[in-house]
Amino acid sequence: ILLPSVGEIENSIPRTWDDEIDNPLSSSSSSGNDDLATTSFARLDSSPDALFYSEPRFVEHVDEAAVDGMTSYVSDRALNDGDSVLDLCSSWTSHIRVRKNESPSESMRVAGLGMNAEELRANAQLTEWTVLDLNADGNVKLPYDEESFDVILLQLSIDYLIHPLEVLREASRVLKKGGSIHVLFSNRLFLSKAIGLWTGSDDIDKAYTVGGYLHYCGEGMFVNVEAEDLSRR
Repeated sequence: ILLPSVGEIENSIPRTWDDEIDNPLSSSSSSGNDDLATTSFARLDSSPDALFYSEPRFVEHVDEAAVDGMTSYVSDRALNDGDSVLDLCSSWTSHIRVRKNESPSESMRVAGLGMNAEELRANAQLTEWTVLDLNADGNVKLPYDEESFDVILLQLSIDYLIHPLEVLREASRVLKKGGSIHVLFSNRLFLSKAIGLWTGSDDIDKAYTVGGYLHYCGEGMFVNVEAEDLSRR
């Protein structure tokens, strides 16, 4: 696998956005008003996600080095003791390192929202969990009050969202002022369930697309958007 050159991911996010030139969504829409079959948010498998995720998958979807890198980033840099955390598109692991002889509930609230109850129930890092299909309806509504969380994690799942702007608007609503969102992705995926905008792009384009999501989901909702390459060389 050819990795991006050092600095390419970091430089993928424009310092200022030109709506006519830089908007990765200018020729497509994630709103429910458009025909998804003819947009960049179409997927090879358009069947309900509830069917695809009905069986639990107790496996990591990236290699061991990537898991270690994600865990270090999330645990050592994204989170602080006492944070209230939302793990969007959660599964059986949230990549949060738990200190020895300590449960997550002793240091922070970690709410998980995902697709499979069995996986979420098995996630020892969660203090609470909810099953919700974020692709089922373009009018996405997260089941949390405004300004409920200090940190939102969205790991290895942004490529499957067919309403990413709507999901991120809701993420902004439930995020506390001064809070942060961390979108982690890799070059591995379930090809049949990933959106067309994602499957036809390289790593640099992917970082640029996520930056576009965060910038264009709503004015001022997310600021100081940055990208970082966590891959090992």
